[in-house]
Amino acid sequence: MSSPDASTSLSPTARQLWKRARGLLIAAAVLAAAGVILAAMRSGGHHGVLDPRSADRYGSRAAAELLAQQGVDTEVATTVTEAAAKAGPDTTLLVAQPDSLSENQRSKIREATERGGRTVLVAPGRDSTSELTPGVRAAAPAEIQPTPPDCDFPAAERAGDADLGGLRYAGAPRHADACYLHQGLPSLLRLPTDRGHGDSGTSPDTGDTVLLGAPDPLYNDRLGHHGNASLALQLLGSREHLVWYLPSPSDTSATDNQNRGFFALLPDGWTWALLQLGIAAVLAALWRARRLGPLVPERLPVSVRASEATEGRARLYRRARARDRAADALRTATRTRLAPLVGVPLSQAHLPEVLAPAVAAHTPADVAPPPTDPVSHVSGPPQGDEPTVTDSTGIRALLFGAPPQDDTALIQLADELDQLERRMTAASPAPSPTDKDRTP
Repeated sequence: MSSPDASTSLSPTARQLWKRARGLLIAAAVLAAAGVILAAMRSGGHHGVLDPRSADRYGSRAAAELLAQQGVDTEVATTVTEAAAKAGPDTTLLVAQPDSLSENQRSKIREATERGGRTVLVAPGRDSTSELTPGVRAAAPAEIQPTPPDCDFPAAERAGDADLGGLRYAGAPRHADACYLHQGLPSLLRLPTDRGHGDSGTSPDTGDTVLLGAPDPLYNDRLGHHGNASLALQLLGSREHLVWYLPSPSDTSATDNQNRGFFALLPDGWTWALLQLGIAAVLAALWRARRLGPLVPERLPVSVRASEATEGRARLYRRARARDRAADALRTATRTRLAPLVGVPLSQAHLPEVLAPAVAAHTPADVAPPPTDPVSHVSGPPQGDEPTVTDSTGIRALLFGAPPQDDTALIQLADELDQLERRMTAASPAPSPTDKDRTP
């Protein structure tokens, strides 16, 4: 007898899985390749952004060389500890990407600004301004274009028009210098600070913090336009030393005191967006769940012949190699039709111990004798044109046996079921109209 746990269509092969998923895998591979190419192109075009050692269009090597000609020593710092240690009254500290700093790093930069000297923050956003320059807040960005200074700050007056715009700043105190206005708000803001310096605190040194709304005046390809070079030299060359701080992701010298979770790494806007998407998903699920209920039979819009429906289902079974389900459907239908012919109620038509003996007892005498193997009908070729089962064991194997192992065995099973049913129908009298138990 064939094993009932033999492999069937319920366990798809690797080839079937590949055919089903190859379209999605190819699309995913194309998207991944496109992402890598775009990332490489963007990284190549922005290599060394605001790096005084980079000669790329977005680097700042030209500004560093001009400063060197003016006697300004430029040092590059990649850790906040190094940058803060070198800050002082005779030093200009430039922070290239203040928005990428952690809270602890910003705290160290703020401590460095209180030692005198000048601190230049390039395009600081909302979080950076709230921590490094309390009271000042970043406003919506404006278009970067040649803009007149419109202020009394000497460096801006001497530079004249410069390519500024970008982030604008509001909430500046009265003694601040607000330059390069866009819609009434400055894109360059200088905040002077007076701090006692030295052990006795009696020697005041004047320092300031400059908020530059856009990095364009420092780029290599924009330095020669308008008054960009003059503005860059005056902002960064007012002290003998220039510390150019380029924040690095590998900087572990100023990590926060406590571990930051995943959601802490997301911008504030993403948190609210995820919350809104979650609420929308819940509402959509409730809306769709409201439609679930018991199945309601409906008439088909068109008439479909039974043979077409049968052929369509057979093709689906064949495509999925669902020989087990196809054989079970054939056997179930045969048992349902044979039960009334042998006096078995429909409620017991699918019990082997009830139906098989009854069918064997009503099998016509002219049926060929049973084979040696009672389930040869599902594993070997047919032995003749007649059914090969007459006893209870053979009938049971035919009506309740294991699923066929190949398409040939399935076809043979269908033929034997059909032959058995035709012979049983021919040998049984027509049911009486009053015999309700035998009505199929």
